Amino acid sequence: MATTTTQASLLLQKQLRDLAKHPVDGFSAGLVDDSNVFEWQVTIIGPPDTLYDGGYFNAIMSFPQNYPNSPPSVRFTSEMWHPNDPNGYELASERWTPVHTVESIVLSIISMLSSPNDESPANIEAAKEWREQREDFKKKVRRIVRKSQEMF
Repeated sequence: MATTTTQASLLLQKQLRDLAKHPVDGFSAGLVDDSNVFEWQVTIIGPPDTLYDGGYFNAIMSFPQNYPNSPPSVRFTSEMWHPNDPNGYELASERWTPVHTVESIVLSIISMLSSPNDESPANIEAAKEWREQREDFKKKVRRIVRKSQEMF
């Protein structure tokens, strides 16, 4: 087990260094606490031309000791209203492959924000509103975006 933890830890340190050297548009990432490479704080900027445009959304990524063999969990700490967010974006284990990096995970979350999938919603209420009361859904998201800008 210790070797797995060490490998995961080295991989996460490398991914952190890579992101520091080559920042990616749309998000920033860093450790919650410098002594723990398994907990990351991520800020996602709402993708342009989407309802989330201009918003700043914070999330915590928690990596398992056997990363990359198992996916991290991602939990928004900012308010979020989205059909695919139950307030804990779980990367489906069956779709998980160890080639994912922090960058590819966050980019998949950004893509989720851009195109909600109401076929397999994690947040049933948000999905129902997205389908049946689109204007109410949009209003709620605009309010969340404004709130996120004030917090930032």
